Amino acid sequence: MADEATASSTQQPRPTSGRRRGAALEQAILRAAMEELTEHGYAGMTMERVARRAGTNKNAIYRRWPTRAALGIAAYGRFAVIHAQVPDTGSLRGDALELLRRANGTYSSPVGGILRALLAGARDDPELLAQLQERTADAGSDIWLTILARAVSRGELRPEALHPRVATVAVVLLRDEFITRGHPSAPDEVLVEIIDEVYLPLLHGRGPGHPVH
Repeated sequence: MADEATASSTQQPRPTSGRRRGAALEQAILRAAMEELTEHGYAGMTMERVARRAGTNKNAIYRRWPTRAALGIAAYGRFAVIHAQVPDTGSLRGDALELLRRANGTYSSPVGGILRALLAGARDDPELLAQLQERTADAGSDIWLTILARAVSRGELRPEALHPRVATVAVVLLRDEFITRGHPSAPDEVLVEIIDEVYLPLLHGRGPGHPVH
């Protein structure tokens, strides 16, 4: 995909302490892409601008990510990871609320700014939209299934609750607040409402005769 704009003549590459290769160079490129997305949006992010900010050249980027869409999704994926252990408060409600609060904090962080920029760009870029949908489809089901499995072992839930689509309902609802309502951070009372009024009743209602397709 061709760049839409060229970098400003006043923008200088970041100084480097030597020729970087491998993971160090990839990290620098992804961080530069993240900063470009946060500051200028997807429409303003070009391979040229990212290369100059990272202190490298466009060829180094194209060898790893052949399109702007691929680079944008990679930057989001790299920095969207929540570096924390699975919560273990001793109760399903406590664990679920803690996970939802962490997700809310992520959406209001620079990572949330990247996602908003990508979503805005996806309106006119089918390739970006397809990659973004693929990247966000899972909604972190593994970590949610982990807290549900603990709840099952404690006797709080029946095993039928262990379904990926059910497990991620809370965070999907929060993401709906973020994406469709334009709220970068939801009030805590909204998080409590999602857990108490929707998520927990859904989980406790799972059992024989309640299939999820």
